[in-house]
Amino acid sequence: MGQEVQQAFDYWSIQNPNQEFHSTFKPYLSKTYYKASDSLIPFKFYSFNNFFLSKMLNEKPEKRIWYQLQLHPLFDAEVGQDVLTNQVLKNITGGTHLKLNINNDFTFAGNIIGGTLQQPFFVDTNFSNLKISPEFGQTYGNQKKGYSFVDYTGYLSYSPNNNPYFNIQAGRGKHFIGDGYRSVLLSDFAPAYPFFRINANIWHFQYNVWYTWMNDPIQAGGIKKNYINKYGAFHYLSYNILKELNIGLFENVIWRGTDTNQIRTFDPAYLNPIVFYRPQEYSVGSPDNSFIGLNLNARIFKTAKLYAQLGLDEFFLKEIRARKGWWANKQAWQLGAKYINVFKIKGLSLQAEYNQVRPYTYSHGVVAQNYAHYGYALAHPLGANFTEYLGIINYRKNRIQIQLKGIYALIGKDSTTNLGNNIYLSYVTRPFEYGHKTGQGVKTNYMQSDIKFTYYLIPDMNLRIELGYLQQTIKNTKGYELQNPYIYFGLKTSFWNTYRDY
Repeated sequence: MGQEVQQAFDYWSIQNPNQEFHSTFKPYLSKTYYKASDSLIPFKFYSFNNFFLSKMLNEKPEKRIWYQLQLHPLFDAEVGQDVLTNQVLKNITGGTHLKLNINNDFTFAGNIIGGTLQQPFFVDTNFSNLKISPEFGQTYGNQKKGYSFVDYTGYLSYSPNNNPYFNIQAGRGKHFIGDGYRSVLLSDFAPAYPFFRINANIWHFQYNVWYTWMNDPIQAGGIKKNYINKYGAFHYLSYNILKELNIGLFENVIWRGTDTNQIRTFDPAYLNPIVFYRPQEYSVGSPDNSFIGLNLNARIFKTAKLYAQLGLDEFFLKEIRARKGWWANKQAWQLGAKYINVFKIKGLSLQAEYNQVRPYTYSHGVVAQNYAHYGYALAHPLGANFTEYLGIINYRKNRIQIQLKGIYALIGKDSTTNLGNNIYLSYVTRPFEYGHKTGQGVKTNYMQSDIKFTYYLIPDMNLRIELGYLQQTIKNTKGYELQNPYIYFGLKTSFWNTYRDY
């Protein structure tokens, strides 16, 4: 779900909290926000229960089976000027979204898209070697002519007898945990992956269990058939203690599939749906990569939300108390706040966020078991060994939106040794056991500013015009300096997030 639509959910859930809706797990199930009211949103947007280009069949009461069909065009066209390389860049993406709902208990939804991409220099350097886009997966071609791609996402969903308590899904897509712009637990940055998910909503609890099939391309030498299979099992338990207070518990395990040294498929032991069984298993010597986390959010003053996350890749209390900088003290933190209708100005919102990830977090001794998919991080796109500050000012009125975003990060880059930034390096190659601290290595100052003007031509199909300017600046202690401005203009209907700040 794109940020344009997410803003409406933020306004609704902050102004009108309830104990049935869980804002931290995305994508949302429609049954959890059926009470959402468009009238609470002070701007034009893609409505909560959208019926654009939708047709109902067999809708008479005497008919036992009825169908709802929706067809939605997906189109993104953007032209930009990379000031650093003095190159005109073009991005064209086209496709369609199809959704079929039968009796409100069975749903099929699918997206198929394709096109060509040309990226600013600071983005292109991140995926030109792999030729993998974080939004669309595998690409073909080069920057000069454009990277071409075809991608698909979608799902089959079933809620037996249209009940509000239990849902199962199988599909290919992404998940996101948290209320922030970033997530240090699980984000939508990496490409889509196949999944099977079970969702239960009982009283004030929501519990999600899902299983995934992923890939590691790093050691494949650019040959797709040599990608290493990897699998993941995820659990997330969310509890609305009060209308204004939520706590969530997260855990996952990633394990390597078949490679040249072993043949391994999905491990049935990880079908266990009980939350927090994994730490006990890890304590007896399991070789797979586990990660646990905590998510909190609280509404205050009726117009603001505070949120926080804590992720633990390893946890030895003795070493944490010793404060000696043991390499395996691998933790991630997030603190943030959202404030809507600032100074009682409807449509004006502020967001501030702090993220910190210690060295070697998300990495593993076996590289294919790191916390990543298709060459990109499953959590924060900067990897590990950094601190980040970001702020967003957003104003929306009627069909107009103006957004300003600023990011500053201090990153400890790896030099000739593995100091914990690159999660695609094995932590076995660390140079020492103690004395590790966040920001160690080649100190790199990362800054990005972004201003964007948006006009919504047809809000009900998310059709909008965007005009924007962004600039990325990077400086490090070895004398490297980059200043890369980018100006762009686009016509878009997309619902996915495009990240250019990594």
